Amino acid sequence: MNNHNIRASVWKVKVDALKRFLVCTVACTCVGVMYLQWTYIWMLRSEMTEITRRFRPLDTAVKEGGICCDSAVCYGVTSCYKVSCYHRFPERRTHAEGRDKRDLSKQRKRREKQHTFLHLVPVSSQTYNDHDTTVLSWAVGQSRGQGLQVSADTVTVETEGTYFIYSQVLYKDTTWVMGHVITKRHKGAETKLMKCLKSMPSNVSQPLNTCYTAGIYFLESGSTLQLSVPRKSAELILTAHATFMGLFNI
Repeated sequence: MNNHNIRASVWKVKVDALKRFLVCTVACTCVGVMYLQWTYIWMLRSEMTEITRRFRPLDTAVKEGGICCDSAVCYGVTSCYKVSCYHRFPERRTHAEGRDKRDLSKQRKRREKQHTFLHLVPVSSQTYNDHDTTVLSWAVGQSRGQGLQVSADTVTVETEGTYFIYSQVLYKDTTWVMGHVITKRHKGAETKLMKCLKSMPSNVSQPLNTCYTAGIYFLESGSTLQLSVPRKSAELILTAHATFMGLFNI
């Protein structure tokens, strides 16, 4: 065997060894990468299992219609995200239910107070010659709540507050100008809250005209309201759609 053949054989052996080394290196690298990926997946699965274990009671509470316990620590979680913690603590749940009932009762009373209203329709009118006045008597057309009461020609405020007051009267009087006044009386003091004046049409056999007025006022508990026309024997149309008075809490 000459020197050329010897060198060729040695080179071939070296190449084969290098190939085997490269193959082994690639295989080991692939195995290492796969091991790292498997380890990472195992860690993720462990974390998901822990999260599922912690939040399964919260999911149950949502399905059962739980309520939120704000700023509470539920199973190691800082916020409950609108979910009840009380399903694991009966004494807390009982306390929360009692508090909810009290809150609903307060809200109901507040709602009734806010939505108190009274709409009146005319029944009759009475003239007082000494005062040159005609006073209207009323009946309840519609109402809600117990904050306002009516008796004949007087409305009594039981619940103080700010009220929107409105009134309209239909006149068929021949006097050239007609109108009405809403008067408030409270603890001996008398205040004319609203006045409404309207010119009556002339040169007609049966003059007709309406006068409407409204306003917002604070009414004390125990105060009374009365609508009067500053004319004795005033001619009025006493129908529910033409003459009326009302107020509601705002």
